[in-house]
Formats: sequence, C-alpha cells, structure tokens
Amino acid sequence: MHMTDRGLLALVRHEGLVPGPYLDVKNVWTFGIGHTASAGPPDPAGMPRSMPADLDAGIREAFRLFCIDIVAYEAEVLRAVKAPLEPHEFDALVSFHYNTGGIAKAALTRHLNAGNRAAAAAAFMGWLKPAAIRSRREAERDLFARGIYATGTIPVWSVDRNGKVDFSRPVRRLIEAEALALLRPTTKPTPPPAQPAPVPSWWQRLASLFIGKENT
Repeated sequence: MHMTDRGLLALVRHEGLVPGPYLDVKNVWTFGIGHTASAGPPDPAGMPRSMPADLDAGIREAFRLFCIDIVAYEAEVLRAVKAPLEPHEFDALVSFHYNTGGIAKAALTRHLNAGNRAAAAAAFMGWLKPAAIRSRREAERDLFARGIYATGTIPVWSVDRNGKVDFSRPVRRLIEAEALALLRPTTKPTPPPAQPAPVPSWWQRLASLFIGKENT
C-alpha cells in the first residue's frame, strides 16, 4: 500500500520545502521536505549551507530525497497497523508518522488495532509538541476520520548560512501540478527492439513464382 497523490501533496504541504540545510524546532539539521540523517544519507549537517545557486535543482533534490524517504515511513506504518485501512486513513497515518516517528508507540495505533476508529482519530491530538503543530494534527485527524485533504500551494522557504529559515515570505510557491511532476517523474518508454522480417514459408515462395509467371 502506498500514499495517494493527494496524500503526498498534503504531506509535502504540511512540511514545506527548504532547498538548503536548516535547523528544525528540535535543533536537528534538516533538508528539503523534512529529510534528516536518521532517514539515511545525505546528512544535512554536512551539506553546503545557505540557498543553492540553482533553486530549481535544489527543489528537485528535495523531492528526490522525499520520494526515497517516504517508502520507509509507509512500510513502518504497515508493520505497526494490523487493521485494514482505507487510502485516506493510510495517508493520514503516514503523515503523522513522518512528523513524529511515533506510529509504533502511539495510542492511536493501539486504538486502531483494537477496532476503535473514533478513539484512534481523537488520539491524533495527543501529539501536540510543539504547540504550533496543532493545525497539522487537526488536519491529519480530519483526513483520517473524514477523508478531508488539505489543498493549496506548497511554499518554498529560504534559509541562511546558519540554518535559520525565513518564514516571513516564501521564495516560491509550487502549484499541485508542479509538485506532482516532481513526485511522479515520467520517463519515456523504451521502444521495443526491431523484429526481423518473417521468413516466407515454402508455399508462399511457390505462390510468388506462379504469380510472377502470370505477369510475364
């Protein structure tokens, strides 16, 4: 099971995008769409500081790493949750886990595995640190319970050499079509190899001889 396109867009929108290494609210070096060293290489602490010279290339790299990272989070949700899931429920749980890393120990997972979806939805609100995360938890809860997806553009934020993000004004806003093109890059199909011309059968060769005589 994988996240839907709408789920991926909602998650990227919650995270925002910073195309350079930055320090998150827990003082952890982070890059792009929430990528940290715990998700695997590269370690943002060792990446060149400040904004990239090529903003488009920095955005592409952020999406490339996100597409790699999200696979592990999806797998961890599927390991922790034993109950069958609707696509919107899975999207909400992966978004929650991507932000908290707590799917295996969360009360919402215990409630869900016990068959109590109402309690599971309410338990999203048990994870509210820092306080500024409340709106995201509410959105994830509403997605899980009612299939309501967040919509809108995706902000791209600037960062300085010290890892401080300027949240006063995004340097760019990606529309959904742009983000989807980066999430689902298309490749041109490889044309099939040329097939050799079929060898005529004996009766086809014989028939061609008779046809040739009739035309002379």
